[in-house]
Amino acid sequence: MTRLLDLCSLIRSKNAGPFVLTFDFMCHDQDSYERLRDSGLLTPQLFAQLYGALPERVLVVHHDRAQAVKVSLPRPVRQGDIHDSDSYGGQQYAPLVDLEVPTSAN
Repeated sequence: MTRLLDLCSLIRSKNAGPFVLTFDFMCHDQDSYERLRDSGLLTPQLFAQLYGALPERVLVVHHDRAQAVKVSLPRPVRQGDIHDSDSYGGQQYAPLVDLEVPTSAN
């Protein structure tokens, strides 16, 4: 079983302003990146399910030259709201690291 963490040298989440949460997945090498990209794991549907966003509001961008994937979505509550449990968005990546990466979506 290959986990997302096995393919990435860096997985992080952070704010992209007070209303947007962004995730970065930076892979170890080209083979790891291609496996992640081609797996179909990082989809708008996955982030909608995990973070309560509408799939059509989730942006997934593959950066081939950087061997990285960036995902952005609206924060569930705005930064600093009384119900905001992670003001900087830096802990939101945690449910993703142990996800199993399928061999290929093709």
